[in-house]
Amino acid sequence: MKEIAAGAKREITAVVTEEMLAVNVGSGGLRVLATPALAALMEKAAFELLEEDMPQGITTVGTMLELRHIRATPFSDTVSVCAELTDVADRKYTFRVTARDSVGVISEAVHERFSVNAKRFMEKAENNIAGDKKS
Repeated sequence: MKEIAAGAKREITAVVTEEMLAVNVGSGGLRVLATPALAALMEKAAFELLEEDMPQGITTVGTMLELRHIRATPFSDTVSVCAELTDVADRKYTFRVTARDSVGVISEAVHERFSVNAKRFMEKAENNIAGDKKS
């Protein structure tokens, strides 16, 4: 496994589509980028930064996202999201994430991810559901 060090960055871009609008996500009534869609882009940038260097069978899961959605972005504008790894502590990865549109910064966030064994994680998740059905 390649060591992933603080300072590593990943940038992704996306055009704001109908599916990403607050009015269609259910998080508001306007035709602007929905905060949940923005959050998904932020997690995606961080996930992609780590995923290519994870050993087979290991992935990362998001455990915390604290974001400020500063300004609205309209339909069809392009959003650029940059995730910068700021700290690595055992299996915990912390990021500073910034999103921009054609005008400037629209959001800033802190995001945490943990590395997990994918098979064991899914088994635990499925067992949680099975346990709930027995109650």
